[in-house]
Formats: sequence, C-alpha cells, structure tokens
Amino acid sequence: MGRVELVAPCHFGLEAVLKKEITDLGYEIVQVEDGRVTFQGEEEALCRANIFLRTAERILLKVAKIRAVTFEELFEQVKALPWEAYIPSDGKFWVTKASSVKSRLFSPSDIQSIVKKAMVERLRTVYHVEWFPETGAEYPIRISFMKDEATICLDTTGLSLHKRGYRTMVSKAPVKETLAAALLLLTPWKKDRILVDPFCGSGTFPIEAAMIAANMAPGMNRSFTAEKWTNIVPRKLWYQAADEADERMDLNVQTDIQGYDIDADIIKAARQNAASAGVDHLIHFQARPVSALSHPKKYGFLVSNPPYGERLEEKEHLPALYREIGERFRELDSWSMYLLTGYEDAEKYIGRKADRNRKIYNGMLKTYYYQFLGPRPPRRKEHMFETEQETDENRR
Repeated sequence: MGRVELVAPCHFGLEAVLKKEITDLGYEIVQVEDGRVTFQGEEEALCRANIFLRTAERILLKVAKIRAVTFEELFEQVKALPWEAYIPSDGKFWVTKASSVKSRLFSPSDIQSIVKKAMVERLRTVYHVEWFPETGAEYPIRISFMKDEATICLDTTGLSLHKRGYRTMVSKAPVKETLAAALLLLTPWKKDRILVDPFCGSGTFPIEAAMIAANMAPGMNRSFTAEKWTNIVPRKLWYQAADEADERMDLNVQTDIQGYDIDADIIKAARQNAASAGVDHLIHFQARPVSALSHPKKYGFLVSNPPYGERLEEKEHLPALYREIGERFRELDSWSMYLLTGYEDAEKYIGRKADRNRKIYNGMLKTYYYQFLGPRPPRRKEHMFETEQETDENRR
C-alpha cells in the first residue's frame, strides 16, 4: 500500500504526550487536534504504532476527508471512494461508530446507515455481485463529523489499545492503562528513580511504570484487527514489528517501583496483573495504609490516583485523607508528587498549592493532575567524571 496516513485518538489534553511518542517512533506529524493526532509513515507504521504507542486509544487508517451537509451528499461522496482498495469481496464491513460535532448531519445512526449503503453500492458495482457473504476479515469503519467535515477511517486496532491484556482483575475505580502511561510520561521520572503509588488499586501505575522501565511494548501480547488485512498490510510487517519489540525489551533492568493499598485482596489482584504483564519481578506490592507511607531514600516520586468521593458517603472522609497525604508527603524529603483526582479541595487539605495543575477527563469525570515538584537530584559523580573524560578526549 505504500505511504499511509494514520489517526491516533487519545485522552483530551494529552495530545502533546502522544505527539512525542509518534515523533520518537520516527513518523511525521500531520495535524494535532483536540483528542487526536494525525501522522504519516510507510505501511509498517500501522503495525508499529499499534504495538509501540502507550498513550493512543486506537490506530485508524484514514480513507478520506469529505464535506457533506445533506445525506444525499454524504451518500454520493462515500460511494465515490475507492473502497475496493481496502475491502475484498468477502470482507465483513460495517460502520462501528459515527460521531458529529457542530455539523448539520448530527444523527449517528443515520450517518452509519447511509455510509454502509453507499459502500455496498460501490462494492456491488466493482465486484459485480448482488450480495456479500462477509465471511472474510473484518473491516470496521469509523466516521467523525466536525463542522460538516467528515473524517472516514478504517479501525486497525479492534479492542481499544488500553486493553493491554494483563489487567484481568480491577479495583473499584481503575485508571485506564493509556491514561496511566501518559501521566507517567508527563513526569521526569526515569527507570533509575524511585516510584511509589500509595493507592495502587489493581496496580496500573506501577505496572505501566515497569513496562516503561523495561522498554516493553504495550501491544506486544495482544492481537489487532488489521493483522488479517493481508490485502493491505503484508503479514511480514507484523512479524518484523513483533521482533523489534522483543529486541528492545530489557527485563533485567533494575527498578525501585512500589505499590501500596490498604486492601489486601486488591494487592493480591495487583500482583496477579503484574505477573500477567510479565513485570511482577520489577514491582514490590504491599498492603499498607497511606498513614504508614515512608521511604529512606531521597528524590523519589509519588504517582497516584487517590479516592475522590464519587459517592456522597465517601466525601466526608476526604479532608482527613488528603490531610494525611500532605503530612506523609512533607516527611518525604526532596520527593515529587503527582496526583490524579477529582477532589477540588485537594490542595487545601494537602497544605500546599501544586506547582502545576492540568485538567484531564478520566472517562466522563473531570479530574485534575496536581503536580508538586521536588528539587532535582544532584548529578552523579561517576556521570560527571565520564563527561569530563569525554570532553578531554574531544579536545585532543
């Protein structure tokens, strides 16, 4: 197929994190919009993006961008697209999702119906058949309208990319894996630094941190819809991307990643999830209340999603809980703290104003990512000595 244009949806407000991930993979950014990043690459980009991107929700293969203000226009423009270049005669195709924002065509069900009819009409003419068996590979279509312009894509991913495959047991209010990874990538934490989640629940933050530390591709242990699209993407490209993921991974990395929770059963589930991810040896889980939070080392990171009282009966306990968080944090000399919470009085009871605050939607819930920044650690003498040596050698 050659060069392709791909659309990667993400959490609203975290587009810059995804943009950097895509750039680091070596692909050209075409456009950054609210909740999605569009980029270009050769056809192998479709495979590598699905396997390597930590913060994208899915990877969409862009078919076209059209403008339509009536259903007649929508039908004719979709019918004019070269669907035979994407969908074989036995392919199973349907419009899995339609959305519309500030557009005259606003009914998702009607949009889905019209697009499907137009595709059938086009393919019926091309393949000279009256009906389609749809016994082959699946080709789900997604269409999104924005101000009367529609982006039409094929969904290459299938199950959302946050479905890494390791989280078989979840806590009451889990953070999605893609969101946890994005929030970690927003911090200056590196694999040689301490990281503690005192409200780890089913272990998402520690597990995603361990995967980052081990350079483990988040999609290496799952399958994707486009793997069966042999008419579009040669199977060997998937094998090559999987081999690259294996070569990049380092499970012998040394880490200090810890997850705590007051619920012993939840800690058991977190351990099982970490084992499923293959990173249980990189994380220390323990049943421990936040009141017992302490650590002898300096320059560590607290990254967590503490309770924020979605139910009315929980709200009365929040002031004491966040006061406890603040007291424990003050005892951690030189640490930084990053909290995702919907509790708007968090700073008040923590006793300190956050250095940075980012509004993030966790599903339909408005939350805040409070960032309390500690001092930078001093440069290591060995590193400084090596740098000085390199400088001396360059001068010679």
